[in-house]
Amino acid sequence: MKSTKIITICILTFFNSLLLVAQEKLPVKGLCIAAPSKEYVNEFVQFIDDELGPDGINTLVLRIDFNYTYVSRPELRGNSPLTKKEIKDILAVCKKHNIDLIPQINLLGHQSWAEKTNKLLEVYPEFDETPDVVIPKKYEWPNDDGLYCKSYCPLHPKVHEVVFNLVDEIVDVFEATSFHAGMDEVFYLAHPNCERCNGRDPAELFANEVNKISNHLSQKNIRLWIWGDRLIDGKTTGIGMWEASMNNTARAIDLINKSVVICDWHYENALPTATLFAMKGFDVLTCPWRKPEITKTQVEMTYFFRKNATEKMKEHYQGMLQTVWSPAKKFMDEYKNEKNRSKEQSQAASFHTMIKTIHENELKEKDPM
Repeated sequence: MKSTKIITICILTFFNSLLLVAQEKLPVKGLCIAAPSKEYVNEFVQFIDDELGPDGINTLVLRIDFNYTYVSRPELRGNSPLTKKEIKDILAVCKKHNIDLIPQINLLGHQSWAEKTNKLLEVYPEFDETPDVVIPKKYEWPNDDGLYCKSYCPLHPKVHEVVFNLVDEIVDVFEATSFHAGMDEVFYLAHPNCERCNGRDPAELFANEVNKISNHLSQKNIRLWIWGDRLIDGKTTGIGMWEASMNNTARAIDLINKSVVICDWHYENALPTATLFAMKGFDVLTCPWRKPEITKTQVEMTYFFRKNATEKMKEHYQGMLQTVWSPAKKFMDEYKNEKNRSKEQSQAASFHTMIKTIHENELKEKDPM
C-alpha cells in the first residue's frame, strides 16, 4: 500500500508539473498592420473590440509612418493624417483588452515605394543616400540602379534631429513602451556615390544606426523593435537577399544592443532562424504572412523551441507577430469573411491559423491527458 501511495504521488506530481508548464502562454501574440485611413478608424476600433481582443491578441504594431498630424514636424504630415483623438480612440480599446499598442515608423530604409518618394525624402532630399538614383515613372524590378526602396543617409548630420522629432512625438501620443523602427530590406547603404558613407563597413553603419535609435529611445525607457532580415547572412544560409542580407550587414548582429527585439519574418518557408537570435541573446518574434500551413509550422516551432530551450534561452522566444501588408480596411473585410479563412493563401487565413494553433496548444497543454 505504501509503495502504491508513493507511485500515485509521483504520478500526480508529474502531471501537475506538466500542467504548470502547460499554463505558460506565449508572451506575445501579435498583429502588425498599417494604421487605418481616417474614414475607417471607427471600424478599426470595433475590429479590435470584436475580433482582436477576444482572439487573445495582446500586441498590436501599428505602422503609422507619416499618417499622423505631427506638430513637431507638420511638413512631414501625409495626406489626410490621423489626429491625436483618433489615435487615442485606438489606444483606449487596446487598453480595454490589455493590448500593447506599438507605433512603427520606417527608419533608414523604405523611404520610397515603387514610383513614389515617401515624405521624408520628398521634403528633405538632402537626406537621400542615393540622390543620383531617380525614381522612375514606371517602376520595375530588377532595374539597372538596383533600386528597391530608397534609404536616408545615416551619417547626414541633420537627419536624426528630424526623425527623432517624429519618434518622440508618436511614442508620446501612443503612450508606448516599445517602438518599431522597421529597418528591413535596406539595400542602399554604404553606397559608393554617397559622399559620407562611401567605403564604410555596411555592418558597422547598420549597427550604429540601430544603436543610435535604441539609445535615444532608452532615455524614455522605450524598447526598440526591428525586422531581422539584415542580421542574417543570406549567402551562408542560402536564404538570399530579401529575407536575409547579401550586402554585408549581417555582422551587425554582434554589434547591436541586446535589448533590441528582433522580428524574424519568413513567408515562404518556416525557417528556424529564431534560434540564431535567441543564441545571440536577443528576444525574438516569429513573423508569418499569408501561407497558413507555413504559419502553423511556425507556431508549432515556437512552442518546440520554448519547450526544448535552456531556461536562459527559453524566454528569448517571445512568440508570434502576424504581418499584414494590405490596407487595414482590406484586411478587416478579408478576415470577417469566413470563406477567406480556409484559403490556401491569404493574410486572413494565416492570421486565423496562427490564433487557432496557439489556442490548440494552450488547450492541449492545459489538459495533458
